[in-house]
Amino acid sequence: MNPETFFENFDILCEAPNSIQKLRELILQLAVQGKLVPHDPNDEPASVLIEKIKAEKKRISKKSKTKESKSINGINSSQFLYEIPPNWEWTILSECGLINPRNDVPDEKEVSFVPMTYISEKYGQNVETENRIWKEVKKGFTHFAENDVVLAKITPCFQNGKSAVMTGLNNGFGAGTTELHVFRPLNELINSKYVLIYLKSPDFIYNGISKMTGSAGQKRVPKDYFSENPFPLPPLAEQKRIVEKVNELMALCDKLEARRQKKQELQSKLNSAALDRMLSAENQEEFEENWQNICENFDLLYDNPENVEKLKQAVLQLAVQGKLVPQNPEDEPANVLLEKIKIEKKKIAKKSKTQGSKSRTNTNSEQVPYEIPSNWKWTALSECGLINPRNYLPDEKEVSFVPMTFISEKYGQNVETETRRWREIKKGFTHFAENDVVLAKITPCFQNGKSTVMRGLQNGFGAGTTELHVFRPLIEYISPDYVLIYLKSPSFIDDGIPKMTGSAGQKRVPKDYFSESPFPLPPLDEQKRIVEKVEQFMDLCDELDSKLRKTREESEKLMESVVWGLLKEPTAEI
Repeated sequence: MNPETFFENFDILCEAPNSIQKLRELILQLAVQGKLVPHDPNDEPASVLIEKIKAEKKRISKKSKTKESKSINGINSSQFLYEIPPNWEWTILSECGLINPRNDVPDEKEVSFVPMTYISEKYGQNVETENRIWKEVKKGFTHFAENDVVLAKITPCFQNGKSAVMTGLNNGFGAGTTELHVFRPLNELINSKYVLIYLKSPDFIYNGISKMTGSAGQKRVPKDYFSENPFPLPPLAEQKRIVEKVNELMALCDKLEARRQKKQELQSKLNSAALDRMLSAENQEEFEENWQNICENFDLLYDNPENVEKLKQAVLQLAVQGKLVPQNPEDEPANVLLEKIKIEKKKIAKKSKTQGSKSRTNTNSEQVPYEIPSNWKWTALSECGLINPRNYLPDEKEVSFVPMTFISEKYGQNVETETRRWREIKKGFTHFAENDVVLAKITPCFQNGKSTVMRGLQNGFGAGTTELHVFRPLIEYISPDYVLIYLKSPSFIDDGIPKMTGSAGQKRVPKDYFSESPFPLPPLDEQKRIVEKVEQFMDLCDELDSKLRKTREESEKLMESVVWGLLKEPTAEI
């Protein structure tokens, strides 16, 4: 595929999530390989341009009475990264201008100051500046002047492509972050924006990464790589045509990006509106109607993984609102179920000779976050089982140990465990048993929905991270999986976030919120139907998510293949 065909068919190829970024990289790389614009045989060859630059450098050196920089020998052909047109020349930046020059400016003169944050990763972005007096910034900062080209040399700024042409400087001079290399072109013999294209080209950045020196997090691109790396120099007239073409194509990329973003925003709004209608349905008939509307527009609403995650959250919320499965009037009502649970809890308290938990008053109607079916009952987890119970086991018994990293944010994910002796973990850790439901109480684990049902525990018991709340259900009356759905539901998490206590980064969900929040209790048979339906939906969502991600990966591979093919083709122009 040649470049022209590529751009004509870009809409087909742009399904990959980073396709527009790949397109930008391709444009920059084609530009410095001489494949972006036609070559004019009437252009003065780059070899003549180099001689003019050398003469200008000698003139400047003689005028300023400074020692002329040592000329670098010709570049070995083994260093060439790719073929360039015959009227271009391989050279280096140090031969084409000044590297990291200093400014000679009166102390009281106003100049521009540029911190790293003002330098963009994006091609063509203007640099913001602050006004300073020269004496304030002349020491301890990097110097630059109007039309100088700067490159961020530190990680991750270099990898991200932070570089710019300095224009609009106050009085034509400036200083800024020390983490810059600077190239100053001579007497307009080099187009600064063409140099910028070179510094932002993928080959220059990718090859530079391996040459960075220093410790992790503080690696820098050496000056020698910046100044002595092979630089493909076109004739001056062609430099100008390249810059104009790159600007034109980057503007096209901006439009494509804006169009894609607008499409995604519209799709997200449509998806949210459809889910909101389903969540606010007042009866089963209205719910079914809204669900049918989603099914009929499924391909439109769910062609990216982000929206699939919203669907999962909606399913969990619908489940605890009693809108996911039909109610059966033959089911034993939840208020009868709750009485049975109370009786069972009294028996357990009497048998263990512990004081029964104090019965809480009925949930106030003002506390109720949404309406539930008539045969359900608002209660609290503390009324339905044991909160943060302790295990009493022989010291040498083998049990399971579960750190926080083993607890998934995803519904239905099995818990990994490690085997330990009880004596090793009985103190200083949270206790749990088979079928207990655990909730991560610390930020950001709570916000991310880390919670699970503990299953497959060694000898039926375990302990783990202290940052858990535990609910032990009376398994004959409460489905642990239904409780998990409740703990992962958006309303439970969203209501819990403002109730977290502690310092920033160490906030925790209080035990009272976990144990006393309004808990929507369905009849036992309906709990089972809800769990079954949620699992069906989650399987469907996982399958859809997997297909979407596979499609994205295939699109990305196709894009990579096409880009690679274009870059390896013989010189061609758009």
